[in-house]
Amino acid sequence: MRRRQFLSFLGTAATFPFFARAQPAMRRIGVLVLGNPDPEPFLKQLRDGLLTLGYVDGRDVQLEVRSAEGNARALPDAAADLVRLKVDVIVAWQTPAAMAAKSSTSEIPIVMTAADPVGTGLVGSVSRPGGNITGLDIFGAQLGAKCIELVREAIPSARKVTILANATDPFTKALLAQINMAAGSIGIAAQPLIRVPDDNFETAFTEMRNDGTDAVIIQPTLIGAAVIQLALKQQLPSFSFVRGLPAAGGLMAYAINAAEQTDQLSGYVDRVLKGAKPADMPIWQTTRFSLVINLKTARALGLDIPPTLLARADEVIE
Repeated sequence: MRRRQFLSFLGTAATFPFFARAQPAMRRIGVLVLGNPDPEPFLKQLRDGLLTLGYVDGRDVQLEVRSAEGNARALPDAAADLVRLKVDVIVAWQTPAAMAAKSSTSEIPIVMTAADPVGTGLVGSVSRPGGNITGLDIFGAQLGAKCIELVREAIPSARKVTILANATDPFTKALLAQINMAAGSIGIAAQPLIRVPDDNFETAFTEMRNDGTDAVIIQPTLIGAAVIQLALKQQLPSFSFVRGLPAAGGLMAYAINAAEQTDQLSGYVDRVLKGAKPADMPIWQTTRFSLVINLKTARALGLDIPPTLLARADEVIE
């Protein structure tokens, strides 16, 4: 071998290990979801948000998604699976998933989107969460109360509203309290119908129709295609506080702004991956919400949405 070639070989051999070490290891992000409503829009938002920060799924990060398929009893095992994988951070979508993640680990950082995280005991305070969990407060109880106001605006003749509530969701008690308070102040009778996610909802909706219910507010952790179709079958206008309801055929939602939620959630994940401690990251609370109306569903139900309400909508699904 010539001297110049030999020296070039030595240089390459010496520098190759350095470059090999310089390649950043792929980070693993565990994603824990209950499965109601359909998590795919949320997962797309999360991937898109991470992409804007330079994280390509499959190259820089690997998303390990675990869904309980709507069964809250399966969440602890799904969370434990992410812990066994030793993911770098767990993203927990909705209160039941956040509770399961918190119960599964005190070491892996958790970034959650949940309703009333202080009231449900997920964190100690908004300003200093403590422990290994931080994230976004999606204001569910207050938005549930807002749904009652929307019922009054959209259906002025409404006198009775059923709240289809989840028996397995730690957030249910606060939600019902807020809705009852708001309903009483505007002269609407609000009655809870508490079910588990795998219950027979056909019976529940028949019961609503027969007892004179004018509209139904569906807790997000019970939203699914079958539930929404049953509401349509029984000619019951459905409301909630996640965009997934009108997007799947429900009538109306007043929800946290999806784009802002995506930006904040991916930003929190980015900070954790770069070494920030959840205990020192205040819970984010939004001031921006979106009114989404499914006009196609309104027509199917024979409802004339007031023009003033349509004018306020951030999104109208035709």
